[in-house]
Amino acid sequence: MGFLWVGLGIVIAGYLIGDGLKNVNNPNAKNILESLNENDDHELIKESDVHHFIGVTKEDAKNMISEHPGIPHIVLNNKVYFPKGKLREWLLKIGS
Repeated sequence: MGFLWVGLGIVIAGYLIGDGLKNVNNPNAKNILESLNENDDHELIKESDVHHFIGVTKEDAKNMISEHPGIPHIVLNNKVYFPKGKLREWLLKIGS
């Protein structure tokens, strides 16, 4: 059983080293975690779930939404949705 874990570790290390060598001449290339996160940018978050994304209570999220009318959002069928990528950019912008 121990050889299985050693073999698995060697395979993972080989992949990570190969991926790093592939991007030696392109230091701005995205790593595997960034490329997985890239797919979330077009995802929409319901107004009732935005507090999970921001990391605050529901009341704080409602107050923030009412105090900042410029927050990026979309209204579909009288329901408010927030584009995940745009919301992330907006939060970083107001945070700095």
